[in-house]
Amino acid sequence: MQIIYAIIALGLLGLLFGLLLSMAARIFAVKVDPRVDRVKELLPGANCGACGYAGCVNFAEAYVEGRTSANGCIPAGKETSKAIAAILGQEVTESEPVIATVFCIGDNTKAADRFIYDGIEDCAVAGRFNDGFKACRYGCLGLGNCVRACPFDAVKMGSHGLPVVDQEACTGCGLCVNACPRNLIKTLPRSDQGHLVLCSSQDRGKSVSRACSVGCIACKACIKACPQEAIEMDDKLAVIDLDKCDDCGECVAACPPGTIHPRSAVPKKLGEEKEFAENAASAG
Repeated sequence: MQIIYAIIALGLLGLLFGLLLSMAARIFAVKVDPRVDRVKELLPGANCGACGYAGCVNFAEAYVEGRTSANGCIPAGKETSKAIAAILGQEVTESEPVIATVFCIGDNTKAADRFIYDGIEDCAVAGRFNDGFKACRYGCLGLGNCVRACPFDAVKMGSHGLPVVDQEACTGCGLCVNACPRNLIKTLPRSDQGHLVLCSSQDRGKSVSRACSVGCIACKACIKACPQEAIEMDDKLAVIDLDKCDDCGECVAACPPGTIHPRSAVPKKLGEEKEFAENAASAG
C-alpha cells in the first residue's frame, strides 16, 4: 500500500507543478511582435553578424524596435531591403552596392619571404612573429583569415597565395575587411570604372623593391602622368580618386613596378588570378 500511496502522491505533485508551470508560462510570457517573424523570414539566414547583431533574429527585433534601418542587412540586397521596409510601411534609402577588393598583388612569386613560417594558419598570429614572414611588413600573409570570415564562400585562396574575391558571390558585407589584420581589403562601389594602386606598403623605393617586385615605390611617376590629377600620395603610397579617374591608362604605362591596374582587370573569380599575375609581371 505504501508504494501505491507514494505513486499517488508523486502524481498529485506532478499535476500541481504542471499547473504552476502553466500559470507561470502565461504570466511571464514574452510577447513577440509578429512583424519580427515576418522580417526574419525575408533575411538570408546566414547569421553572419555583418549588420552588427548576433544573428538574423536579433536584427529583425532591432529593426521592428527602430534601432536599425531596413538596409542594415547588407547581404539581403536592395529588393529584400524594400520588402523589409514595407512591413513597417517605410521606404528604404538605397545605398550603393559595394564589393570587397584586395589591395595587394604581392603573391608568392613576387613577394619575398624572410623565413619559413610553420605555425598556426592565422594571419594575425603569424604577424606577431617579427612582423610576419613576408619581407613586406604590409603585404598579405595568405593564411586565409578573410576566407574563413566570409559566410558566403565568396573569398578563396588563389593559386599564388593571395585571396581572390568572387564578385558574383560577394555581398559586400565587410566581414573579410574586419578579418584582415593588415587592412588590405576594402569595399568599393560595384563598378569596373577606374584604376587602382594595388598595394598597401608605406615603405619607399629600394625597401619596397627588395621586398616585392610589384610594390608601390612612391616614385610619383603616376601623379605626373595623370592628366586628370586623380592621383595623390597618402604618406608613401599613391592613391587614385575613382571619381576623377577616366580610365585613360596613362598611370599604368608610367608605373615602373606595374602596381596600377584597371578595375576591369582585377580577377572576378577563382582561376582568373593566373592570367592577372602574368599580365602584372609583364607590366612591371
